[in-house]
Amino acid sequence: MHTSDLFERAVAASRKLNLIPTDRIDRTLLALADATEAQAPKILAANREDLARMDPQHPMYDRLLLDEKRIAGIATDIRNVASLPSPLGIVLSEVQRPNGMTIRKTSVPFGVIGVIYEARPNVGFDVFSLCLKSGNACVLKGGSDARCSNEAIAGVIRDVLRAQGLDEDCLTLLPPDREATARLLEAVGYVDLVIPRGSKGLIDFVRRNARVPVIETGAGICHTYFDRAGDAAKATAIVLNAKTRRVSVCNALDCLVVHRDRLGDLPALCAPLAERKVTIYADGEAFDTLRENYPSELLLPADEHSFGTEFLSYKMSIRTVGSLDEAVAHITRYSSRHSEAIVSEDREAIREFQRRVDAACVYANVSTAFTDGAQFGMGAEIGISTQKLHARGPMALRELTTYKYLIEGDGQVRG
Repeated sequence: MHTSDLFERAVAASRKLNLIPTDRIDRTLLALADATEAQAPKILAANREDLARMDPQHPMYDRLLLDEKRIAGIATDIRNVASLPSPLGIVLSEVQRPNGMTIRKTSVPFGVIGVIYEARPNVGFDVFSLCLKSGNACVLKGGSDARCSNEAIAGVIRDVLRAQGLDEDCLTLLPPDREATARLLEAVGYVDLVIPRGSKGLIDFVRRNARVPVIETGAGICHTYFDRAGDAAKATAIVLNAKTRRVSVCNALDCLVVHRDRLGDLPALCAPLAERKVTIYADGEAFDTLRENYPSELLLPADEHSFGTEFLSYKMSIRTVGSLDEAVAHITRYSSRHSEAIVSEDREAIREFQRRVDAACVYANVSTAFTDGAQFGMGAEIGISTQKLHARGPMALRELTTYKYLIEGDGQVRG
């Protein structure tokens, strides 16, 4: 089928979806959660086909991997979305004009949302559940690395839609080729919004080539600043968690910025990283401090490429600074405006850091691993927006709506 026909069917499905009661949407999501668990063997078999084509050492392997635990987590996230209140029909503001007109600003769906993503098959479930709950049809364009997984997941979703009497074109999976990407980015009049989820290269490509509106998400070059007034135990736990909890995700730590006065704490802070085989690219002062205190095969001098890099693997850099000003300057230069953190017991330093650092999420004494829609109480997420228009940070149901003005009167005319 030609892509324009697919887009037309998605638009038609979105118009019908806007009329379906919330309780029916919730029943469909609960049915999908059950089907996801019931069809786990089918999904995992397809996923194994994709995994067989990828080197296990590739940074994207962990993102591509599905297992029974992750399937159970996906089903839980779908049920969480079903339990959330609908984001539609909310009166955001109401004004009574002197002439008797009432103007209500009310939340409504976008219509059709396109999502382009790389080797993360769970995205299909996340995007669909959030789009269905927010009244949007979705058009998915996955990468070839996850082709088998994505096709199996789309099949499960469309089967549930049919069984529940909903239009199966509420979800469209495009072919995993570049031509389909081009058609999606040019789908003016069909697709209301495109969200890229993946590497900086993917996001830059979408931004340069899209003719439809785009929300940039994903690329995370994340820093943690260990301040001169920081607690060493907190810093050790936070850095380990932010770096190693899941190295292939966008909220993982890429660069530790350490105050010069705390270099003495660096060997103890990095010791747990050595146990996890984390390679460190250290600037001169940090390298000298760690030279006799960190495995030599895992310690390398930093170069110009060590900073501003999203590693997505067991690698990180260390930069030494002499002040909060220097820390903020370094972060400002290399940040992707995703998630940044400070470890400090100095309330004034925390206040200054949070005021001056320009990022969607700015943490104090907390791991950047918490930048996640579910952790923010939003259910599943569709991505982390690193821009400032419309949505910023974790995007979930509210961020998948726009609004329109509903005006009521009693025959008023304008003079």
